[in-house]
Amino acid sequence: MLFTSQGTQLGPFGLIEWVLLTGVALIWGSSYLLIEIGLESLAPPMIAWVRVTLGFLVLAALPVARRRVERSDYPRVVLLGFTWVAVPFLLFPIALQHIDSALAGMLNALVPIFSTSIAIVLMRSLPRLRIAGGIILGFAGAIVISVPAVRESTLGGWGVFLVVLATFLYGTSLNLAVPLQQRYGAPAVMMRAIGVAAVATVPFGLAGLSGSQWRIGPVLAVIVLGIVNTGAAFVIMTAFVGRVGPTRGGVAVYFIPIVAIVLGVTFRSEVVLPVQWAGTGVVLLGAWLASRREA
Repeated sequence: MLFTSQGTQLGPFGLIEWVLLTGVALIWGSSYLLIEIGLESLAPPMIAWVRVTLGFLVLAALPVARRRVERSDYPRVVLLGFTWVAVPFLLFPIALQHIDSALAGMLNALVPIFSTSIAIVLMRSLPRLRIAGGIILGFAGAIVISVPAVRESTLGGWGVFLVVLATFLYGTSLNLAVPLQQRYGAPAVMMRAIGVAAVATVPFGLAGLSGSQWRIGPVLAVIVLGIVNTGAAFVIMTAFVGRVGPTRGGVAVYFIPIVAIVLGVTFRSEVVLPVQWAGTGVVLLGAWLASRREA
């Protein structure tokens, strides 16, 4: 079930890689702000269910997404649907009830740390000192980022824990997605994975109906989350990691915290403490060290 492989493009990033990276960073960096807007009138499980359902419908309309997938790979696709979509999408709206979008974006920089660590285990390759140092720095930076929220309240600590758990699942998923994308292409893999998530989140969506009010602003935010931030972004990211591999694929996540912080401060007047800026810098440095290509 759990295995990964190297990317098909082992050299320096070219134009295609940078375009894919930029698209992922801009789209996913805005997800936290859109979730916060959705929470103004929609229950967390409702947000998760609506966005994955819309994402599935968008991909299902693409002929290339209906490419045949071997039956032997379906268990891995189902697992990907849970680890990359269903569970994290349920965790993030709950977490953002207790922490702000800027903090969630900062913690998301842990994804390449987890992705690299898991790739080391799955490919049975011991890390060089530089990579090991990057992993340690990443975790240290995450602790620095989280301290103010944990000190403020127990619920803040709970929100941080949920985001860290989601980033661990994202790191696992980057590894799972690489060989599947290389075999079948990003649209075919993600249509099925998001479809699994759409079915899995139905009970949660129905449970969230009673706690939701259908106001135009939050509803539009969740529609964008579904069509763009789920349907389109997952295809882009899956194509990216298939080209550059699970370790270097985490580079796209480096820029997501920056986008999330800028949007949170600009549109939600969120406050980012100097120590959190410093912690973000440490996480990004650790992620960069961990993802550099080995000799």
